[in-house]
Amino acid sequence: MKIWEQNFDDELKFKAVRSSGAGGQNVNKVATKVELSFDVLNSSILTEEQQNLLLEKAAAKINTEGWLKMSSQTARTQLSNKENVRKKFHKLLEKVFTKKKKRIPTKVSAATKEKRLADKKLQSQKKELRAKTKV
Repeated sequence: MKIWEQNFDDELKFKAVRSSGAGGQNVNKVATKVELSFDVLNSSILTEEQQNLLLEKAAAKINTEGWLKMSSQTARTQLSNKENVRKKFHKLLEKVFTKKKKRIPTKVSAATKEKRLADKKLQSQKKELRAKTKV
């Protein structure tokens, strides 16, 4: 099981607050924006190496006390926003903990080189035939 597929529900803290911006009367009376907090430094699920990796790669979302903060206010319901922010959290973990494949440089094959040179030769002959003859 990959780390981002584990159940973090025990360590996630959710807080509902009022959304900002346009939205009419609903925005002024209902707390639909959901803020997620995750204590990276005191997590029992993450290893020390994973904690350091998360602190390094997601530094913009982590405050000085080591809390990762995310929020969602796109939906009109608190439940939908809670699911959205949970998905965002798991996507972030997936992005942070997925190792990039090392690129193996390839060489141009001999057949490709020959074809390129043959095409150049053909193009050169075409241009040569178009040239005006000197009298």
